[in-house]
Amino acid sequence: MTNAMKLLFLFILVTPGIVSLSAETLSFDFADPKGVNTINFNLDSLLESINGNGKGVSGRVKYDPSFPDKTTGTIELDTTSLKVANPTMNGHLLGTKWMDVKNHPDIQFKVASLQNVETTGNITSAEIVGELTVKGVTRQITTNTTLTFLKGKLKARMGPRGPDGDLLVIRTKFSVFRSDFGIGAADDSEKVAEEIEISLSLAGQSIY
Repeated sequence: MTNAMKLLFLFILVTPGIVSLSAETLSFDFADPKGVNTINFNLDSLLESINGNGKGVSGRVKYDPSFPDKTTGTIELDTTSLKVANPTMNGHLLGTKWMDVKNHPDIQFKVASLQNVETTGNITSAEIVGELTVKGVTRQITTNTTLTFLKGKLKARMGPRGPDGDLLVIRTKFSVFRSDFGIGAADDSEKVAEEIEISLSLAGQSIY
């Protein structure tokens, strides 16, 4: 057998394996048709705790169940969807000194890499390193995260009339500081805590 024939034979053997691996990478859409996906936040203040959420979640993530460390993607939040219970406080939240939603309509988190990845069954735990952009300011953050891959469970979530497909659930908690992103006026520092605690549990549905 000539060298050319050997190379051709090797290519024929190896190519299906390459195709099989790449075919396992799935795309997930986090624009939840049920409207359940929510990002929660809270921070303390002199007079009362401030608790709120944002439901305008979107974004797409690429995930390979066999190689979860290769996860990439972006999660976005529509800042106009941010709400707190107190109407007056909500106006301040959306205003220019705080989130300035008119000029900064979204918050974005872009996955840069996964570190210390461990997978047991369908659950992967890892440190996600990413770029968080708020009010035009981008900071690198690292947060402990779990990714749960639920094969064939989309219909169970969406109901019997829902489409077939898979789910990817991302759960994490982390904190940011207001001053890092220019959130809130400087004279609020004695009234409102500097640290904002953020938590989320988001379900994305597979795209075929």
